This record gives sequence, structure tokens and C-alpha cells, in this order.
Amino acid sequence: MTDQITQQQINQTAWAACDTFRGVVDAGQYKDYILVMLFLKYISDLWNDHLVNYRKQYGEDEARIRRRLERERFILPEGASFYDLHGQRNEANIGELINVALERIEDANRAKLEGVFRNIDFNSESNLGRPKDRNRRLKNMLEDFAKPAMDLSPSRVSEDIIGECYIYLISRFASDAGKKAGEFYTPSAVSGLLAKLAAPKPGDTICDPACGSGSLLIQASQEVGSENFALYGQEVNGATWALARMNMFLHARDAARIEWCDTLNSPALVEGDHLQKFDVVVANPPFSLDKWGAEDAASDQFKRYWRGVPPKSKGDYAFITHMIEIAKRQTGRVAVIVPHGVLFRAGGEGRIRQALIEENLLDAVVGLPANLFTTTGIPVAILIFDRSREEGGANEDRRDVLFIDASREFTPGKTMNMLDDAHVAKILETFANRTEIAKYSHNASPEEIAENGFNLNIPRYVDTFEPEDEIDVAAVQKDIVRIEAELAEVRAKMTGYLRELGADV
Repeated sequence: MTDQITQQQINQTAWAACDTFRGVVDAGQYKDYILVMLFLKYISDLWNDHLVNYRKQYGEDEARIRRRLERERFILPEGASFYDLHGQRNEANIGELINVALERIEDANRAKLEGVFRNIDFNSESNLGRPKDRNRRLKNMLEDFAKPAMDLSPSRVSEDIIGECYIYLISRFASDAGKKAGEFYTPSAVSGLLAKLAAPKPGDTICDPACGSGSLLIQASQEVGSENFALYGQEVNGATWALARMNMFLHARDAARIEWCDTLNSPALVEGDHLQKFDVVVANPPFSLDKWGAEDAASDQFKRYWRGVPPKSKGDYAFITHMIEIAKRQTGRVAVIVPHGVLFRAGGEGRIRQALIEENLLDAVVGLPANLFTTTGIPVAILIFDRSREEGGANEDRRDVLFIDASREFTPGKTMNMLDDAHVAKILETFANRTEIAKYSHNASPEEIAENGFNLNIPRYVDTFEPEDEIDVAAVQKDIVRIEAELAEVRAKMTGYLRELGADV
């Protein structure tokens, strides 16, 4: 087939392939199988497409064709393609055959795919059921992906469409699977806004230390405007780390360095004895993470918590502190999504917050509407830290903090609220120009923030109170008299009608 396929068509077809598992296997589990199969189908169709083109170009010169294939972005070993597995779909050990094929692909592409499939087992009885049921489900899945509508050849489907389909599926799984599975996905409007606020530019190194499936990193890279950037990420969950690696590959971000590690306790993005530094740091870290490692923070080998150790039951400021410490001095920019408690909670968090403000690192606080996420209905905020405000930085003379209250500007949806382009554009324009808009934004001086006890709760700085219209008591009284007179007249007429009808009144 050579007819072009639309984004909506590929999304719908891929989502329909999930029917094999839906209602039988938890979405938090079967998402990995579907996403890995989509990945395998994509690289198989891409490989076949190139093979056909090389045969047209070189005829029967198999040696030359083989040399060209060896220079591809990836190697697809003979017998390990999706179509080989589809041809074996009736085999009693089809789960094992899929595992072997994925292992061979990983071995042939270690620089880009090492470890990506280690957390996925297509022969798992606990996840996919006993052999008979498991074989039936895997056969159905292979047949779903073999349908003509799922032909992912480059002549029909662009890389962008495949990548967007991957993100679409991740978002749907996050919605279906609830909080646990939703932790790996940030809604595209929110991640897009965060990426634009971070404003990466050509030549920047960009890091997400809690990268989930990597969608925020991809959004940030798309804001650069060129291919001159480097992406870095860290993710603690092995299965989600694998999704991020595949996501990078599908978006042609092969060079991205995504590490599987615990960012707060054993960060892997290090250089010698210190943390690697970046131009832009973005994240949507887990909200108020319990048991994040506070007991070892005081002796942290990287000395990240010199402003104070966050509470052991709330890791928000642990992530914020880490992000600021890995941003380059005098130039680095940080954009992070946080729950509102981060703005005003006292104790250890209050002391850290005061230190960050007194260091003149906080640049802006953006309040967003409630119910934007699949994982929580609470409103969230975006904090922007700018290390160019430090002494010697380009913005060292900037002292105020911009507060934006965008919490009331959204489009209601059936299950979630949405930020439209106009809402995002207003936030970005206000931020870029540091504009003061009545009941929307305000530039607060350091003295004003200090007077508020370093509490960053947005209503303290942006007054959104709407006064009620004054009531004209005399006019209301006149209306009451008029209505009572009309009511008496109506009652008199009703009484007359009832008498004419012979009723006893």
C-alpha cells in the first residue's frame, strides 16, 4: 500500500489492537506489550522498505545491499522481524519466540537498545495467562498489527506520526490505568507549556531527572528550532525507562542518554565526583513522594541539600534542589511542575523556599487550572528558576518574582480540563514581557515576598476577588410591591373564575 495514512487513523487502529487485552489484563501491564509490538512493527516496516529500495537500486548485488543495511540506524537480524513472528503466530511457544526475537534485536543494537526489552516477558503466565489463553492473546495481537491499516512503511507514515501515535497510546494508557500508570505521562499541553517556558536554544544540553516515558524531553527538543541539542534523562522505573528509550528512538533522538537510576539516591548523570551540569532542566516529578531518601540526605556525596533536608514524607523540594544543583551556574534554567503545597508549606520546606528566594533564583510562579492531569484533580503550579539571576549572570539585576494566576482560564472537558493554544499563548506572552495584568499577573518585589513570610501562595500576590454588584435596596422594594400587587390581581381573577364554575370559594 502507498496511500498516506493520517494521525487519527493510526491512533485508532493501534488503540483497537488493545482490545485483545482490555478487561482481562490490567492496563498498567498490557501497555508494555502493545508499545513494544508497535516499536517492533515500525522497525520491521522501515527495514523492509529500505530493503526493497536497495534491491531496486542494486539489483542482485546482495553484498552491496548487505553493506548498506549494516549502515542503517539499527540492525534487524534475519528471522527477528515482526513478519517472522506473525508467520509463527500459531506456534505453541509464540511467547518464547517473541522474547528470543527481541533479545536478538537488542544484541544487534546494543549502543541504542541495550536493556530496553529486559523488563518485558511475552511468555509471562502471571501477566498474560496460562499457555492456551496467552497464545490466543498473542496471536490476536500479531494479527491486529498485521492488518493493512497498520502498514507503517515510510511511504505511508512519517516518523512524526509514529512518534505521536506512541505518545497517544501512552496518554490513553495513563488515563485508563489510573494513578500508578499515569505517573509516566504529562499531558501534551502542559509539557508543551513547560518546554516553552524553559526556552531551550541551539547548543543547549537539556535534562529531565524524572523523565518518565520521555515525552517532556521530546517537547523540549522540539522547541530548540534545530537539531543542535543534547538530551539527558533519568528514570527510576525500569519498564518506564524502556518506554523512554523506545520513545527517543521513534522520534529520531537516538543519541539521547537516558539512565535507569534513582535520581535522588544514586544519580547516574555524573562526571567524576560531581553531578553533570545542564543548560536547561525540566521535570514533572512525582508529587510529595514519600520515603524518598531523607535519612541519607545529610550525608549526600554531592552535597545537594546544603539549604536543608526536605521532610521524609514529601520529596518535592528534594527534586527541586537536585534540579537547581544540576543547572549551570549563572546561565542554567529550571522549569518544574509542583503541587501547590510547595508554595506555602512551612517547616523544612519553608526554610528551603526562603533560601532559594533570598539567593534570587526564583523567576516566576505560574498557577494552572485544576483537573489537567489523569493522575490528580488538584491544581498545580510551574516554578521557573533562573541561574542567570545570580551574581555575574545576565539577569543579576532582576529582583522581582512574576506571579501568573492562569487557574481560571481553561476549556472544560468530560473527564479533564484542557489548556488551549490561546491559554498557553497568554501565559507565554505575560511571562516573556513580565506584564502586570489585573487579576492575572503581578511582579512581586523581594520586600513584598518577605512581608508575606516567603509564602508563595498565588492569591497573596494576584487578587482575583470579584466584587459583587451593589444592591439598590429602594429599587428592590419597589419590585416587591409591584409583584405583590400583580399577585393579588391574579388571585382575584382566579377566585372569579372558580365562582363562575360553581366552586365553593
